[in-house]
Amino acid sequence: MSKLNDVLNLIDTDQDKAMERLFALLKIQSISTDSAFATECVKCADWLVDDLKSIGFDAMRYDTPGHPMVVAKLQAGGDKPHYLFYGHYDVQPVDPLELWNKPPFEPQLEDTPDGQVIRARGAADDKGQLMTFVEACRAWQKVNGSLPANITVFFEGEEESGSPSLIPFMQDNMDLLKADLAMVCDTSMWDKNTPAISTMLRGMVGEQFTITGPSLDLHSGMYGGPAINPIRVMNKILAGLHDDTGRITLDGFYDGVSEPSDAIKKQWAALNHDESSFLGDVGLSKPAGEDGYSVLEQIWSRPTFDVNGIWGGYTGEGFKTVLPSKASAKVSFRLVGEQDADKIQETFQRYVQDSLPPDCSVEFHSKDASGATVMPVDAPEFARAHAALSEEWENDAVYAGCGGSIPVVGHIKDILQMDSLLVGFGLDDDAIHSPNEKYSTKSFHKGTRSWARILDALAN
Repeated sequence: MSKLNDVLNLIDTDQDKAMERLFALLKIQSISTDSAFATECVKCADWLVDDLKSIGFDAMRYDTPGHPMVVAKLQAGGDKPHYLFYGHYDVQPVDPLELWNKPPFEPQLEDTPDGQVIRARGAADDKGQLMTFVEACRAWQKVNGSLPANITVFFEGEEESGSPSLIPFMQDNMDLLKADLAMVCDTSMWDKNTPAISTMLRGMVGEQFTITGPSLDLHSGMYGGPAINPIRVMNKILAGLHDDTGRITLDGFYDGVSEPSDAIKKQWAALNHDESSFLGDVGLSKPAGEDGYSVLEQIWSRPTFDVNGIWGGYTGEGFKTVLPSKASAKVSFRLVGEQDADKIQETFQRYVQDSLPPDCSVEFHSKDASGATVMPVDAPEFARAHAALSEEWENDAVYAGCGGSIPVVGHIKDILQMDSLLVGFGLDDDAIHSPNEKYSTKSFHKGTRSWARILDALAN
C-alpha cells in the first residue's frame, strides 16, 4: 500500500534541511566551460555521489576526457518499473559579474513581489531542478525504506559546454543507463501556478562561417567600388534566407514539417496565451515570424532561421574607413517534426557557397546538428504524470510545446531507445544564463512533492 501522504508530510517538515543541502550544492563553482573550474566540477560530482550514497543509492563518479558523469542506482525489487532520471550539475559562467546584486555562488533567500526565491548561479539551471528529484527519493526512502520504482540517476557535468563526452559515454554504457522511461527536469512551468509536461522539443542546426574577400583590409577611398566587400556579400546571403512572409527560402527546408492536429491547436488556444504581453515584456509589439501562425505556433511547431551574431571590419570608437578582408556570422536553425538536421546543414552550406561572387571563399565551423523530438503523450505514463501534477498544483497541468532544444533527449531516444517525460519547475523570469539567476522556493518545495507523486503514480 502506498504511503504517499507520509512521504509528502516528510517533504514538508524536512524543507529547511533540503534547502541547506541545495545551498551546499550551489556554493560549488561548477562552471564547465572554463578549465579554471575543472576541480570544482569534480568536487560537485563527488558531492552528488556522497549525497546519493547517503540515501541508499549505489553511486559512482565516472571520469571522462572532460568533466565527470555521476550514475547511481537504487533497486526497488520485484517487477517494479525502471526509470532513468537525467540532470546536469554544471552551470554557466557568471559574467558580467558586476551585474550581479549578490555574489553568484553565495546562495541567499530573497523576498520578491512574486514570493520567495533562491538567488544563485545554478539555482534554476539545473541544480535546484535536479535536487527536487533527489529530495523526493530521500523522502520515499525514509518513509518506506525503499523507492516505489527502480531508479537510475544520471547527472552530467558538461551540458553547458556542449556535452562533448555525453554521446561516447552513453554509447559505452548503454546497459548501465537503459530503463523503461527517462525523466528530465530541465524545463519550465506554464506559469507559477500551472505545471507543464513538455510534449515537443525543437532540434537545432548551428553554424559559424567566415567569408573572405581581399587578402587584407583595404582603404575604402582607394579600393571602394572595384573591391568586393565580404560584409556586403554576407548581408545579401543572410537576407535571402527569408521571404516577405517570414518563410525560409532554403531548398527543401520544410520537408518533414507537419501541422499540429486540431486537438493540439485547440489545447494551445485554451491556454489563452497573451501575445501582446509576451512581446511587450521585451519591448516588442508585433510578431515577426511566419504569417498566419500564432505566437505559440511560431515558437512550438514552426521551424526558424536566426542570425545570432555578425561581425567584420572596424567596430571601435570613431571611424576607420576600411573594406574588411573578412566577415563572420553565427546562425542557427530551429527544427520541428521530421526535418533532417544533417540535410539542412548540408543544404545551407551549399546555398552559401553557391551565393559567393568571384574572389570570395568561405570557411564553416559547424555545431552538432540534432533533429526535433516529439513525446508520446498518449502513452499511459504521461496521463498518470499529468494527473499527479494536477493533484499538487493550484491549476491542472498542461501539455506544452517547447521552443528550445535539449539535445540529451534526442540522444536518449537515439542511443538508449527510450522516450522521455519532461517535467520542470522553472519560470520564464528565472534569468537562467544571466546575472541574478533565481529559483522559486515554491518551485523547489512543490517540485519535490510533484516528483514524489509522479513516482507513486507511475509505480502504482
